[in-house]
This record gives sequence, structure tokens and C-alpha cells, in this order.
Amino acid sequence: MTLDIARIRACFPALTSPDVYLDNPGGTQVPHHVIDRMVDYLVTKNANHEGAFATSRASDALVDEARRAAADFFNATKPEEIVFGANMTTLTFHLSRSLAQGLQPGDEIIVTRLDHDANISPWLRVAKDRDCVLRWLDFDVEDGTLCLDQLDGLLSRRTKLLACGYASNALGTINPVAQIIARAHQAGALAYVDAVHYAPHGPIDVQALGCDFLVASAYKFFGPHLGVLYGRYDLLDGLPAYRIRPAPPEPPGKFETGTGNFEGIAGVLGALDYLAWVGETFGAEHAERYRSDLGGRRLLLKQAMSAIRAHEIEMGKILLDELRSVPGLRIYGLTEPRRLDQRVPTFSFTLAGHEPRTVAEALGREGIYTWDGNYYALAVTERLGLEATGGMVRVGLAHYNTRAEIERLGKALRAIAG
Repeated sequence: MTLDIARIRACFPALTSPDVYLDNPGGTQVPHHVIDRMVDYLVTKNANHEGAFATSRASDALVDEARRAAADFFNATKPEEIVFGANMTTLTFHLSRSLAQGLQPGDEIIVTRLDHDANISPWLRVAKDRDCVLRWLDFDVEDGTLCLDQLDGLLSRRTKLLACGYASNALGTINPVAQIIARAHQAGALAYVDAVHYAPHGPIDVQALGCDFLVASAYKFFGPHLGVLYGRYDLLDGLPAYRIRPAPPEPPGKFETGTGNFEGIAGVLGALDYLAWVGETFGAEHAERYRSDLGGRRLLLKQAMSAIRAHEIEMGKILLDELRSVPGLRIYGLTEPRRLDQRVPTFSFTLAGHEPRTVAEALGREGIYTWDGNYYALAVTERLGLEATGGMVRVGLAHYNTRAEIERLGKALRAIAG
């Protein structure tokens, strides 16, 4: 069953606006499920942790349920493998300090030039602090895919960690993370996956991937500003944690410093409520691709993301055609229609004779929201030679965007082009 976009959009109060939200890679809009969960928390459950009274018990129960839901979303083996935090960047810096304690001078870390800087700078810091060697995996500037033929030459017996993204927030490329993780493990290294940009676009299964750590931000998959990290339990349990003394000594609590953003965690549960509804309503035809032991919310979430993925591939073709109709517009990354299944519907481009900021401002005046610059994917714009000229313009679809909105973008860009 295809997505009923009218029913989908009716779930998102912000989408009653005439404006076009193509700034989704920087943060999606939220459905009423999120708003309702957060309001209910603040009105009926607002309390601190582990109190001997009703609202505190209700708050703790909600956090436990949100943790179970996040475990279902990632297909983690248990809820205790889920850590909540401020955002992906903060969680990664926090965990990198713990992982650094096991590194010795001369140990090696691999990062990629296709990543968001939140999966580069923490490891740059670790390498400097622990006197480790940092190695870079490059990407092909023509199609925006990682140069995997270089990976074996970078991996060695000294490699301790490989950090890579699931999908590029700048070029939209989906990386073959299962293959990358397997090759890291063969070398004896851990794998740390940034799934922020992939999470709103497709199903994630940490068990099938075999990854050690995977992190995302809920505000990229229709939730509030909060980060969610998956870590293999034995690894989380064995890592040292920077925590206050009364904090729990076991995961996940030992990594959740201070009082949690409980209303935000309620909003994460609301986002996953919404996605479970999408899976139940529109995703039944995708159930057969998943193994028989998946059921309940875990299966519904996989159905939802599979339905969204299938829909977005088709919408990506429409967006690609519209962008190609604009004179002087150059798209970076994969542009072959037959390879759109290897990317998410995020497209970055330059327009001849126009600075990226000027294009974004002109689109903004037309009520079309886009991003410009490097989007914190600094290594990408540097590698493409675009950092000094303002980076690129970025447009990114979510499953709630419409064909009419894409056509409106194309019309506005053609007008800007002259």
C-alpha cells in the first residue's frame, strides 16, 4: 500500500502552513503524537527520577517505555543498550572519552571524509590526547561514494576503531555499513556508526549490521531535540564512565549524566508511536522481508521505515528531474536514476553565478526552506573545493513532502537561474 500523503500530513500541525519544508536534513517537523506525549508528561508526570511518589513513578515508567521503543526501532537485544543524551554530537564526545581510555600511543583510528564532523572531531581529539594515529578514508568526488578499495590499506593490527556514517548528510550517499563493519571486525577494530541522516529514511537493524555502536538524533526522525545511542551491552558494561558517584554503575544509567530530559524522552516515544502507526497503516506489504521472530512494535517500525524508503526513492526521482531542469545547476553525489536506491533524497548543489547563501535566501523569500553552507560536513566541502565559496545549497525530502512542493522548488530555482 502506498503512503496516503494527505493522511500523513494531517498528523503534522506545522504542515498546515503554506511554506515548503525542505530543510529536513537539519531537523524534521513533528507529528501530534510527539506534542501530545510531551504535553501529557509535563502536565501529569513532571518529576525527577526514582522518587517515592506517583508522578516520579509515572515518569520513570515512561522513560522505561521510551527506552524499549528505541530498542525496537534499532532492533537492539535489550533496552539497556539504549542511552539517551542531548544529541548525537554530545553522546559521541561523551562516549569517545570512555573509549579513549583503552587506547595506547600508536593505536589507529579510521574516519571518513564523507562524514558529519560530529563523527570526526571527537576522534581527532582522542587521537591527539592519546597519541594515536588518525587515518582518513576518502570518497569519490564524482559520485560521492566511499573509496572502499582503499579500506584494506588503512586497516591494520593497530586499528582500534573505525567511525563512519550510515548516510551522508551532505551528499545523501548511503554507505554499505554492514560491509564496512565486517571488515573492521576482521581487523579487530570496533565500529562506530553515525545513523543520524539515515534514521528518518530507512530501517535500522543493529543486530543484522553487527555494529558495536550506532547513534542518531530524534529531531531528525520526527521527534524532539534529543540524541539516542545504541551500544552493545558488553561493551557499554565494560567501558569506564565519567559519572557522579551516586549514579548507577551499570548501563545505561552510568552514561546518562545528570537529570534526563524526560519530556524530550516522552517526545521520542511519541515519534516512535507515530512511526508504528505508519507501519501498521501503510507497511503491511513489507512484513515478509523481515524474519519471523520480529513482531509487535518492532515489526511495525521496520514496516514503517520500509514503506517510507520505497516512497522516497520514487519522490527522489521527481526531485532529481526537477533539479536537472534548472540551467547552471550542478548536483554533487549520485545522480544516476538507476542508483537512487544507494542514496537518500537529500541533494546538494551549486548554481552558476549565484552564491549558495543567496540562493537559499531567495528560496526563503518564496517560503521554501533549504540549507546552505557545509552543514557541519566540513570534510566534504573541503574535499570538493567548495568551502571557500560558501559550500552548497541542500534540499532534503521527508516522506511528508509532496510532488507539488518539489515542482514549486523547481519553478523558484529556474526563476533564480534567470
